[in-house]
Amino acid sequence: MSNTQHRHRHGSLKQTNKAHKTGRHRSKSAVDNANKGKTSVKAVTRKMDRVMSRDSRRQQAQQLRKNKRADTMNKKRQLGTSEYAPFLVCLLPLEASIDPRSTLDMLEKCDPEALVYKNLSGITYLSVPRFKQRFSFIVPPVGRGNEFTALDYLKVADTTIFIVSANNPEGEIMDRWGSRIFQMAMAQGLPTPTFALQDLESIAPKKRIPMKSSIQKIVEKLIPDQKLVTLDTNSDALNLLRKIGAQKKNKLKNRMCRPHLYADKVDYCQEVLKVTGYLRGTPLDVNRLVYIPGLGDFQMAQIDVTTDPYPIDKRNIDQEIATKVFAVADEKLQTPLDRENVLNEVEMEEESEDVTEEATEKPKKLIKRVPVGMNSYTAAWIPDVEEVDDEDESEEGSSDDDDDFMSCASEVDSNAEMEDEGSQNGDDEGYQEITEEEGVSDVAKYDNEMDFEEEKRSLEKMKAARTDKLWPDEIDTPQDIPVRLRYQKYRGLESFRTSPWDTEKNLPSDYSRIYNFENFRNRARFELKEAENVLGVPAGLYVTVHIKGVQQSLWEAFSSAQDSENFILYGLLPHEHKMSLVNCVLRRTPESEIPIESKERLIIQCGYRRFITNPIFSEHTHGNKFKFEKFFRPNEIVVASFYAPIQYPPATVMCFRSNPDSSVSLVAAGSLLTCDPNRVVLKRIRLSGHPLKIYKDFAVIRFMFFNCEDVNYYKPIKLRTKCGRMGHIRESLGTHGHMKCRFDGQLKSYDTVYLQLYKRIFPKWTYQECLKTELPAKGAPAAGRMDVD
Repeated sequence: MSNTQHRHRHGSLKQTNKAHKTGRHRSKSAVDNANKGKTSVKAVTRKMDRVMSRDSRRQQAQQLRKNKRADTMNKKRQLGTSEYAPFLVCLLPLEASIDPRSTLDMLEKCDPEALVYKNLSGITYLSVPRFKQRFSFIVPPVGRGNEFTALDYLKVADTTIFIVSANNPEGEIMDRWGSRIFQMAMAQGLPTPTFALQDLESIAPKKRIPMKSSIQKIVEKLIPDQKLVTLDTNSDALNLLRKIGAQKKNKLKNRMCRPHLYADKVDYCQEVLKVTGYLRGTPLDVNRLVYIPGLGDFQMAQIDVTTDPYPIDKRNIDQEIATKVFAVADEKLQTPLDRENVLNEVEMEEESEDVTEEATEKPKKLIKRVPVGMNSYTAAWIPDVEEVDDEDESEEGSSDDDDDFMSCASEVDSNAEMEDEGSQNGDDEGYQEITEEEGVSDVAKYDNEMDFEEEKRSLEKMKAARTDKLWPDEIDTPQDIPVRLRYQKYRGLESFRTSPWDTEKNLPSDYSRIYNFENFRNRARFELKEAENVLGVPAGLYVTVHIKGVQQSLWEAFSSAQDSENFILYGLLPHEHKMSLVNCVLRRTPESEIPIESKERLIIQCGYRRFITNPIFSEHTHGNKFKFEKFFRPNEIVVASFYAPIQYPPATVMCFRSNPDSSVSLVAAGSLLTCDPNRVVLKRIRLSGHPLKIYKDFAVIRFMFFNCEDVNYYKPIKLRTKCGRMGHIRESLGTHGHMKCRFDGQLKSYDTVYLQLYKRIFPKWTYQECLKTELPAKGAPAAGRMDVD
């Protein structure tokens, strides 16, 4: 036996125990020294350009933050200086008794060295050499019927000065018109606000401080952290100007990402409209389109740059004003004015060929066993599929029942459209104006100002909304016509959340006229990001935009309007003039108690556009299908869908309803969601039945149908009860609509059984631009005439 000893040699799977900790923390340098240059596998495979030390990452973040801060400060320093457009300030009184012209006179005289310029369009330019800043003031008209004009002023203003008075014994800072316009301004997006208090010195000295404190509390409730500025002396006016030029500006994304211009001068000559003023926002490309509220969309011919006529220094007043052509439009690169999608003859022939091929193609191997008279669309919810040969196909579709089905189809469609669309005669009726006579009592005066027909319509609408809230989507089963014929366009769903719905099937003809993006959110993000990098006329210059294609009759009708001085021009981003299906998230205002019915005619302001349309409402939830809402009730949130030109979010949306006295009231406000025609809005109807006999999990249900054919037709659809049970139809009992059903538990005697059917609905093409040159269509509400006057 050999005495040789063998030593154990460990393999690749040798256990390595953790080293004992000595209680001292080793630094990174000590760890590197202990490793002696060894590198882990993860560190070797990682790309070197992605590996950055902590100091490098900190330095890079600091450099990015420094560049952003410098860019922001550079933009802030340019605003209002001689190198950029002046501060555009809107003077808006919150009471009709306050004269904003007195406030403007005080601001003009606060600095003896200031230069004051006035033009025919109503703009007052004020150059203050001590601040090295310029200001331009605009005053909107005040009073009922001028709400839209005031909102247009606020869209382009940099700062808003709300003027309040201390001579109010009731302690309120705004009247009825002021509260209405302030609510609309907050919903639209308020420029940088400032509250100026006048007439404080007219009060007794002991009451000045308490009065100012009480008004300050009211202001803080309206806008938190907002300080009240007194405006009674020249020093107060100078401090107000200093605050306007130094305060932080509110960033309104919809205005910052688009070029816009408040006209200083407008000239018309041979179908060419010359608009002169300071360009603000982003650069303006001459090959794109512009939008003028009250006129529409137009193309540009050229853009001229003019020497600034309102300098800060007095030495530059007598300088010659020179004009040079900056950009000329290229007809090959210009954006066309086509708003709707028009199919050419080749595409129409291809579509007709596709339709004929589909009609002549052979039946598929996979078919469904469906009841007599059911088409492929309404049979989509039947899960049973069988494989049969072409020779063994059933000929049940050509039975006598099918002939009866086809003969009744036209009458059923007409009845269904009448019920689904609803009558709008109440909305189309006009309002009769009753003049007040002398010597009429207060009671008679109140009655004369009341529209009793409108009161009756409002009462009926509130009753219908309450009924729909208590029994949502429930309908009475018709007894004079079979249910399968009356609601042949409806189908069942196994699950509203997970069941599929083909978005490309049974689309209306209006869908061939609109545009659709493959990914709208990515497109909107790209266009808004590239808006600042457009090669065009930079913002801040004093320019003259030549707009071509303006007809003389169109311009004469526009210039004859009372508020034609309010001339604003917006530059459109790519595709923003094309029609699509717009979806907006809206919340009802608490002041309005009358519900809004779907397809009711409303005035909608979406971003910089204002138009009249009939939206449909749906739930604002997650998923790929959304339930149709018949009424838009107070304090609710819904999604409104309607046909309108494309616009990229973010953009504020406001809905107005016309009043009998030709004024408008804000009924809802929200924001733009998407421009997606593939949003599926489903209208639901619920056929209700009641248990007659209950035995464990079986029950006999009646009053849901009134013939056995309907019972057999709707067998595949799942039943639901008010108490949460689920079941199916087993068989028909008799010939009067009684049916035997089985549920997942025993029913209660007071329970109600529902059968739910769905149909996709679409809005109607009722888009009408609010132009000052067009009269509303016959039967349109009074609100459509507001921009005509």
